[in-house]
Amino acid sequence: MFELRLMCPEDRVESLSDALDALDALSVSVEDADAQTDAEQALFGEPGMPPPKDGWQRSRVIALFADQALADDAARLLQAQDFFAGCQVLGIAAVADQDWVRLTQSQFVPVEITPEFWIVPTWHEPPAQAKQVIRLDPGLAFGTGTHPTTRMCLRWVAGHPNQSEVLDYGCGSGILAIGAAKFGAKHVVAVDIDEAAVQSTVLNADANAVQLLAGLPDKAEGVYALVLANILATPLKVLAPLLCAHVKAGGHLVLAGILARQADELIAAYVPYCTLSVADEEDGWILMTATL
Repeated sequence: MFELRLMCPEDRVESLSDALDALDALSVSVEDADAQTDAEQALFGEPGMPPPKDGWQRSRVIALFADQALADDAARLLQAQDFFAGCQVLGIAAVADQDWVRLTQSQFVPVEITPEFWIVPTWHEPPAQAKQVIRLDPGLAFGTGTHPTTRMCLRWVAGHPNQSEVLDYGCGSGILAIGAAKFGAKHVVAVDIDEAAVQSTVLNADANAVQLLAGLPDKAEGVYALVLANILATPLKVLAPLLCAHVKAGGHLVLAGILARQADELIAAYVPYCTLSVADEEDGWILMTATL
């Protein structure tokens, strides 16, 4: 394979990417040409919010082609186009063959939740000290155990085993629901607005030999001893009355996907229904809980 590297201004990124796709590029990636310098730009802001701009002021575009002839032709044809004004060909180079599956897998290693509770991809052996394991591979749905919000939720679950009924609202990969089942929950329901997430949850539950009911949000009926919601602050605020209505008297509400500076917003949104407090914090994210 051969790599064509280009430089372009922010307003040409989309046109250039579309053209490369039409020229049979196997992949197209865009990165900040000023990364790791004083001119580096933070393109992405708060989670859940759109980026302030579509590209960096100086963007490096990298296209991968099956052979050198295709890369050479692409470079020649692009330079003849009006929209290439202000852009620059940085070069064409061979890309060393690699075992891409093995390379991808190497980026995902066992994740410690507690010293005895681990999330382990299927291509790894569990650590010797692991007494409880969730087997989970990266997929389309959110939740592999690597994000602080997921780890904090699972730590809470591990510390509060044997819940009678559990609702995982916004289940993603189903990792929290699976964790609850592994720690003795009797009846577990996992719901998400994304049908792909529901399917992912079903497959992951089967792979971990746990029983749960997965579906769209209308599957969440009645009240539960524990309601988990690892989403983001804005939808959590909107969902306050619904989530609290699903918690039985004396039950627990556990919320994540919240930045530390958003704590007061969440407390205010939930004050008509319960008293939230911060139960855990990691890397600028917090876990908030309440007992109803």
